[in-house]
Amino acid sequence: MVETSDGAPVCRKRLRPALSGCGVDGLKFDDPLTGNVILHVCAESGINCDLHVHKEALQRSKFFAARLSDRWGEGGGAITRLFVHCKDAEAYIQTLRLLYAKDFNGIFKSVQGALAILEVAAELLYDECVAACIRYLEAVPWTEEEEAMVVEAMGRLQIDGADDVLARLRPVSERSVEDMLEGLVHVATHSPQQNGPAVKAFVAKILSDYASRECVRAVLEKAFNSSLKSIKDGVEEYSTPVVRRRHDDIEALQKQGLHMAVVTGRHLLWIVERMIELRVADNAVVMWSVQAQFTENLVRAFSEDAVRSSAPGLPSLVLRCTCRFSGAIANGDIPAPRDVRANLVRHWLPVIIVSKRDEQMYKSLFLEVEQIFLRIILTLPMGVSQELLPQCLNFATRTHMNCPHLAATFNTWFRRASGVPMSSSMPAFSTPSSSRPAFPTLSRATSPGRVAQSAVNDDAEDPAVEHVLVDQGVSGGRSG
Repeated sequence: MVETSDGAPVCRKRLRPALSGCGVDGLKFDDPLTGNVILHVCAESGINCDLHVHKEALQRSKFFAARLSDRWGEGGGAITRLFVHCKDAEAYIQTLRLLYAKDFNGIFKSVQGALAILEVAAELLYDECVAACIRYLEAVPWTEEEEAMVVEAMGRLQIDGADDVLARLRPVSERSVEDMLEGLVHVATHSPQQNGPAVKAFVAKILSDYASRECVRAVLEKAFNSSLKSIKDGVEEYSTPVVRRRHDDIEALQKQGLHMAVVTGRHLLWIVERMIELRVADNAVVMWSVQAQFTENLVRAFSEDAVRSSAPGLPSLVLRCTCRFSGAIANGDIPAPRDVRANLVRHWLPVIIVSKRDEQMYKSLFLEVEQIFLRIILTLPMGVSQELLPQCLNFATRTHMNCPHLAATFNTWFRRASGVPMSSSMPAFSTPSSSRPAFPTLSRATSPGRVAQSAVNDDAEDPAVEHVLVDQGVSGGRSG
């Protein structure tokens, strides 16, 4: 008989799965003909029901075994009546039904259902059922909502096996996140060509979405340092081989080193782009700016034709990394200190110059990095810019129209050096009232060679201008 607390009957369809029989040793759950215990269940929802059960089944629960031990000793085979209270009638009755179960395979249909039964089984000290719930919860996937329910239940019930259930939520160590991100970055940079772009895009999204910038910074800096060291080792092997080896061995190792440098250069470029995108590249920029020995080795290597055939992509890779770093500095994304900006230009400018043999292959790249370096040079103190600008004459072309960025930079430097103030009421680079220009002005209508010749003729006696022209390599009407 199933009814509410006010005596109204409850439709048995609602409890049919819970009330259905499940045989063990020939006994059936809720069988009034053979039941020797009448269990009166009172639920908080107001549902009351009388269940005809068997002591043989109830004794699988330590709770009922303890209650029946005293009562059963009072009188032989008389039917015993027990009263129990519960929160959820369905979960309680379902757990009672499981006292008749021979095994628990296929019993649980959802995480929520297993948790409801687990709570009752833990209350009744039904250890077999508790273990079955634990096995099910440990094995099946959870939604985010179910995960919160599992965590709450495990913390509240304090049962054996909870650690196994919660193992998926507990990191192995404090470095688990960093270790995972490092592994993802390694997979992204070493993915094969066919699915590499998709993997890299996915890992980049993970890095972008992860909340801790410092953790992402540490992971990318470690990958950056590792890749940079690998490239440096490969280039150094080519530039300064161990002479004690045989010539054939040396040549093979040199080629292997260059090949490894190209492969790792692709990895490094992706890492650099991620660092700049996520605004964690400030330390890497400092590291890139102090590579004096590395850039010297690159200059030696790029000066040889053998490198162009053995590792044709290496110059563009290192220049792209340099371009990304310097571009972030010039755009203000990385507020690099003065010495970092100066060292970056000072050490990497020779690499750009020696790589210009391949300018036709990467014309847009060279133009971009030239423009960026010139912008950075103009941010440096006058003495430093005076040191670096003459080296940039290698950016010049026979046609002045093709290098306006170089002309504009020199015009700005001369204007600043001459102390001519900018005024909104006068055109840029206007000539003072003096009979002679205070500084040479490069215009689109004048080639660098003609300007240089004019400067030599008109200002030969001016020590300041003569010094600049000598530094630029201008002599006898020839442009450097």
